[in-house]
Amino acid sequence: MSGLTEIVIYHTYRHRFNSSPPIHLSDPYPLHTVTQRSMAPPEHKMAVFERATTALPSQYADFRTVLWTGIDSQLVAMTIPVGGEIGEEVHHVDQHLIFTSGTAKAIVGGEERDVSAGDLVIVPQGTQHNFVNTGPTALSLLTVYAPAEHNEKSRHKTKEEGDAAEDAGRDEPPAWAHKHE
Repeated sequence: MSGLTEIVIYHTYRHRFNSSPPIHLSDPYPLHTVTQRSMAPPEHKMAVFERATTALPSQYADFRTVLWTGIDSQLVAMTIPVGGEIGEEVHHVDQHLIFTSGTAKAIVGGEERDVSAGDLVIVPQGTQHNFVNTGPTALSLLTVYAPAEHNEKSRHKTKEEGDAAEDAGRDEPPAWAHKHE
């Protein structure tokens, strides 16, 4: 495969035929319309994620799936199982979380608040935070990091898998993404 960015458009095929398209990818991200799969900044083209705010958690059932990484931001889908949590953490980037299903307790900078589908929470860089699933169903959200926080190919089925990748240094943002200095 060549080019800076591989654009894979197969959501329509999957939607219409209820099966994967007849192509092979070494690390597929099923059901998104556009998948960035390169070690270079994205091209100056639109990225569309159809029904992204209404299809979770069924479309992105893994704990963390990086959907798109740009020079100054990154879009990630997350699904937290019943009783699970994102985990207490502090980022050196800003984070915007858009909740698409479920309910959670948001703990940000020592303040607690209940959040649910339709809510948006902003966590400024350097702020300790955690989000705990308090509902009877999976908690799903889209999060925007500015700049990128994770490797542009990251996909972690569980929190434990994601933590292990971070601890081993395998989940660093790409070198071409702007870093907070």
